[in-house]
Amino acid sequence: MFSTFAILAAGFAAGILNAVAGGGTFLTFPALVWAGAPPVSANATATLSALPGYLSSAWAFRHHVRAEGALTLVSVMLCACLGGLLGAGLLLLTPGKAFSALVPWLLLLATAAFAAGPFLLALLRRRGVPAAGPAVSAAALVAVSLYGGYFNGGLGIMLLAVFGLLGFSDLHGMNGLKNLLSAVLSIVAVVTYITAGLISWPAALLMAPATTAGGYLGAWLARRIPDMRLLRGGITAIGVAMTVAFFLI
Repeated sequence: MFSTFAILAAGFAAGILNAVAGGGTFLTFPALVWAGAPPVSANATATLSALPGYLSSAWAFRHHVRAEGALTLVSVMLCACLGGLLGAGLLLLTPGKAFSALVPWLLLLATAAFAAGPFLLALLRRRGVPAAGPAVSAAALVAVSLYGGYFNGGLGIMLLAVFGLLGFSDLHGMNGLKNLLSAVLSIVAVVTYITAGLISWPAALLMAPATTAGGYLGAWLARRIPDMRLLRGGITAIGVAMTVAFFLI
């Protein structure tokens, strides 16, 4: 009963966080592990549970989605598909013990990216970093999508940072494209996970609706939070706490 409540609560809270500022995986992944799911299965199930939120957010931003820089929108989506597939395939090849050993470092990377992301984007805009060419743009998008297919934590802020490096400047367009690519690469990864039997379906059927409901509430709250810096600081603190906990396990 406690595990059921923890999964529902983590999913609902993660949906709110993802809609407002990101970082929901810092709650869903540990909750699934502590409820008894093996780390690889917990990672796959957390990705599946986040997918409805990505899709609804992408739909909400549908009028703003466009590509900037050297690649077309179709090319950007193909890079996301390729990276998501490679990342999911790499996860399938990673032994459970090896992935468990990597988890604290992945959480540390995701937390650092989440905390530093806004500062990096602001720095890139101030310095007017020139847009990358097609080859560099494609390689960067495939690389961050590979990370997303392997471990979903911190994906959104990593995508935004890469967009900044590629010369994107329209914030609404960047947010819309971030949600669309998160959905696209997650679909590819989740199909791979399902085929490999990695999804914990009882947990997923509890968490996905809770995450979706939290996402709707988060979209409402996002327009009413006066200072996003406090929220981002709280999410970063959660990420730090989860990272320390997994290093100590």
